[in-house]
Amino acid sequence: MRDIRLLHQMFLPGTLIGPFTQANPGLGGVCTFVGEVRTDQGVEALELTHYEPLTLKGMHELADRAFDRFTLMGLLMVHRVGVMRPGEPIVCVSAAALHRRDAIDAVDFCMDHLKSAAWFWKREKRAKGNGDSEWHWIEPRAQDAQDLARWQR
Repeated sequence: MRDIRLLHQMFLPGTLIGPFTQANPGLGGVCTFVGEVRTDQGVEALELTHYEPLTLKGMHELADRAFDRFTLMGLLMVHRVGVMRPGEPIVCVSAAALHRRDAIDAVDFCMDHLKSAAWFWKREKRAKGNGDSEWHWIEPRAQDAQDLARWQR
């Protein structure tokens, strides 16, 4: 099973993971990662924008690479765009495989690419401390590039 989605509204990861697991009978393991908007450092909101013609196409190409690289039975990749509040899910990646290592590595591979080499631009709205708030763009961290480099052959 392959389920790749880009959503403009909030989603509940549990409502996706159960059906995904059931759609892959005989699996040996499922690994899932859910990323949420952080609640620290005065974050009031997170906004993800993207380039519509490339985003979903790029997510499908990433899924193709994951299926080529790992022995998978299924892959679920759901990513949200738009304005989100602290505690809301941003991304859910779940992989089903006969063996745990393929599922774990596939999720890690997809997340490293979504975090560092994807088609999203992020900005946060943070409290300034004087009652006002302001938006600022989030640049990729050096650690994100290092994580992505692990997958280069």
